[in-house]
Formats: sequence, C-alpha cells, structure tokens
Amino acid sequence: MTKPVFERDPADPEREKINPLLKLALELGPLVVFFFGNSRGEWLAERFPALADIGGPIFIATALFMAATVVALIVSWMLTRTLPIMPLVSGVVVVVFGGLTLWLQDEVFIKLKPTIINTMFGAILLGGLFFFKTSLLRYVFDSAFKIDAEGWNKLTLRWGLYFLAMAAVNEIIWRNFSTDFWIAFKVWGFTPLAIIFTMAQMPLINRHSLDENPDEA
Repeated sequence: MTKPVFERDPADPEREKINPLLKLALELGPLVVFFFGNSRGEWLAERFPALADIGGPIFIATALFMAATVVALIVSWMLTRTLPIMPLVSGVVVVVFGGLTLWLQDEVFIKLKPTIINTMFGAILLGGLFFFKTSLLRYVFDSAFKIDAEGWNKLTLRWGLYFLAMAAVNEIIWRNFSTDFWIAFKVWGFTPLAIIFTMAQMPLINRHSLDENPDEA
C-alpha cells in the first residue's frame, strides 16, 4: 500500500510522531530567521555580496524566510516521510507572497502574508467544524493534548476565532506602523500572544482531558 504524502489523521495509529519541541522549532525557526535577516540585513549583505543584489534588509529577510520555510518542510518530510498540512499551506503562501515581494520589490506582499494565512487557517478551522463536523486542529496539537471530541470542537472554535482576530491585528499593524515595528511585533507580539492564548485554553483542556476523564465521550 502506498504511503500517503500528507500527514495521517491524528487518530491513525500509523501516524509518524515528531518530538513536540522539534516540531515547535521547525514551525518557529523560519520566523526567527526572518527577524534576524531584517535586523542584520546590512551586516549580511556586507559579508555575502550576493545578498546585496536582493535589496534592502526586508528583502534579504524575505529571501531567507522563504529558504528557511522550505528547509523546515524538507526536514519534516525526512523525519516522517509525510508533509504536515498546516505548515505546508503556510509554506506555499510564504513562497508565493515572498516571491512577489522580491520580484516586484514591494514589501506589501510579505506584510499581507500573515493576514492571508491567519484568515485561511481561521476559515479552514471554522469551516471544518461547522460544515464537516470535524476538528482539523487535532492535526496541529494531537501530540501535545489528548482530549475528547467535545473538547476538540470547543478548542477549534476558539482557535478559529483567534486566527481571524490575528488577521485583523496584522492589518492594523502593517497599515499604521513602520516596517521595523511590524517585523518586531510579528516576532515579539504575535508569538507571545499565541503562547498566552494557548495557556488560557488549559482549563478547557484539563476539563476534557482523556487522562483525567477516561469515561467522558
């Protein structure tokens, strides 16, 4: 039987697992590279003249962001021989909008990327929940949380609304503040907000934990 290209359903016992910390590193690594590329763009251009041809720091950061995103997907493939769905969707958007940013030398496209991704993820999660009666969030957090179906549905609703809210926040930030502020907020604002939001869901997760409530359906 041919092995699937995309990651298996979280309930599938044959699904390959990645260490949660490694998974987090693969997801956040490209973002750290993007921040470093922008903050040290001129330094990088001096030491690697080929990067100077790309443009200013934001464009160097975009090119490195694209490369790091592709590398993260390749590493994920090498470890599991499957592609993670949500990082793959994010990666496609990064490559498309990053490519437009470099080609047209217009930073607006890379700034739109978080809006597009967050809106897409929010729509996917809420659409899957309301139209297909399934929690697609399990593909992201199944290795971290073991909760019942009701818990996954509630968590999916909350994360779907969170993604849409973050799309709105990104629009406000990039349209009203400088590029440097937007990049700093992208790393030091969005990431802490995601951590805080995740921690705020712990009471719900504990209530629906299969470990603590094995008889709860």
